[in-house]
Amino acid sequence: MPAASTTLRMLAVSVIASLTVTGCQTFEDAGVAMGRSELVNDLAARLDRALELTYSADYQLPGGQSAAIVQAQDPARSAYTYPGGRLTVTPEAVTRCTTTGARPQCTLVAPPTPGSKPTVTLFGEANQQGLVTPPVVIGLLSAAALDPQAVIKQSDTTVAGHHAACVEVQSSSSDFTACVTTEGVLGSFTGPVDGKPMELALSRYSATVDKDAFDPPAGAGVVDRRPGGS
Repeated sequence: MPAASTTLRMLAVSVIASLTVTGCQTFEDAGVAMGRSELVNDLAARLDRALELTYSADYQLPGGQSAAIVQAQDPARSAYTYPGGRLTVTPEAVTRCTTTGARPQCTLVAPPTPGSKPTVTLFGEANQQGLVTPPVVIGLLSAAALDPQAVIKQSDTTVAGHHAACVEVQSSSSDFTACVTTEGVLGSFTGPVDGKPMELALSRYSATVDKDAFDPPAGAGVVDRRPGGS
């Protein structure tokens, strides 16, 4: 499996596996534990399956700002666009771009090693700028499921015309609401990430992507810091 897809899938699979093994040992009430584990497993599995899809998702952020997640397969590629920048992950490179200046500036570094786990910093800039990525949501769900004091409420809604399952979590570490569509796409999120209030909602979903979705922005200055790059 290509590096970009393998990297993200390993995180989702590891979360699902750990909850399946430890969920019933975490809560005094086995029935409550199983229910929470099943709920988290279902939402995490949806997000995991979405890593195998080709799609474009636009998100509305507070203050009229926007963000986007784009994925394609064969080879697996992903792009995360957020206010002031963009992160692109392909088998050839990880490309980080800043778009706040008169001319976009991009830096290319080596892609993730096939089979390796994702680093925390890979999505750090996207999260700080308001785009909550699926791996972050999986981590928050897992933490809530392992918290015996957490209150987890389930509901259903429609986001951008797509059905979504939602969880409202109240815990000692974080209060948040997350919705995942039937397709496995993050539908909405409200809550703190790394101490910063975050809010986004899906505004458009398409099963197609633009042919240049993974290219650097037009006219961007590019610095290649990969081994052998120039």
